[in-house]
Amino acid sequence: MAAEQPLNEVRLRGRLTGAVERELPSGDLLVTARLVVPRADSATATGVDTINCALWAAQLRRRALNVPDGTVVEVEGVLRRRFWRGAAGPASRYEVEVIALRRLTRG
Repeated sequence: MAAEQPLNEVRLRGRLTGAVERELPSGDLLVTARLVVPRADSATATGVDTINCALWAAQLRRRALNVPDGTVVEVEGVLRRRFWRGAAGPASRYEVEVIALRRLTRG
């Protein structure tokens, strides 16, 4: 039996918030946003997970910037870990690199 192949696929549904475009020192454009996903079985007061998303493709950047805050969307992508050096030393975070974005409600 062949070994299972590695898999890095993410599909999430939630409210898209805080989409902003920025230009990196390289000149590349990037839109970052947050996806607020309610926890289905939440026993805590917060009851949501807030997930950082990165959108690199021009079509996805435009689409995200045109989605009103709080609109329910579905995103597909891959999980990435980003590293950088900050004032306090090395730092990292996980984010979803979005490869598909679909509106589920009108904002």
